[in-house]
Amino acid sequence: MNTVTTVRELRAAVAQARAEGKDVSLVPTMGNLHAGHVALVEKAAQRTDFVVASIFVNPLQFGPNEDLDSYPRTLAADQAKLHQAGCDLLFAPTVEEMYPHGLNSQTRVRVSGVSEGLCGGSRPGHFDGVATVVTKLFQMVQPDLAVFGQKDFQQLAVIRTLVRDLNMPIQVLGVPTIRADDGLALSSRNGYLSAEQRALAPQLYRDLQLLAERIQTGARNYEQLIVETKSRIEQAGLRPDYLEIRQADTLQPASADDRQLVIAVAAFIGSTRLIDNLTLDLAEIH
Repeated sequence: MNTVTTVRELRAAVAQARAEGKDVSLVPTMGNLHAGHVALVEKAAQRTDFVVASIFVNPLQFGPNEDLDSYPRTLAADQAKLHQAGCDLLFAPTVEEMYPHGLNSQTRVRVSGVSEGLCGGSRPGHFDGVATVVTKLFQMVQPDLAVFGQKDFQQLAVIRTLVRDLNMPIQVLGVPTIRADDGLALSSRNGYLSAEQRALAPQLYRDLQLLAERIQTGARNYEQLIVETKSRIEQAGLRPDYLEIRQADTLQPASADDRQLVIAVAAFIGSTRLIDNLTLDLAEIH
């Protein structure tokens, strides 16, 4: 696996792969890789001949009081994991390489609709930063396939909408969330948790499962279900940021008649913010 740090080197390596008749995939990351990221790279390697991964802690998607400066940067360990997973090329640029004219003068990409509410409501400007950096990466690599995790369900919806609305010839593939044995969704931010907090964290997924079971057995008063579930989350020692039941395709608020749903949640344990989701297909339930 080669590692490059400039757009020129990246484009040259991809052009060489294209010249050899290879199709290309891209797995964008912010590094500090875990088994969830590895699964994305492995999926990309199954589907294409040449896998590009990127590691870039993108300042545009962090708010003023968020963890940009403290976000873990573990390049050497990440390179070993990527190599093992079948990555062919790592793009690890500096902020100056990605935004050579500065952040304030950078053209921004905004995806309306699906970016609103949920994490978009709690983190203003976050998805503008995501959409902007992903658009730049797509322009640099021009992949046939881009692979993202479903844990960041709203992010995946934003990227799919971006690709559709801007007519990008890229297939976007979502990979199911990878979880620890106790159900906690793997996340780079899990490393912020103390041992006591880590023991509490799986309660978030258990409460999602309980809510999903209630819906699958016929409960449709979503407002009341959310109140009850938030109360359980709080009783477990977590602080809910949001908990919502939405249409899985549009991310609009769900009605009792909708059949494809996503339950999305964000909650704080101490100062650490965790997100998770579950999708439900009620089409076969009568």
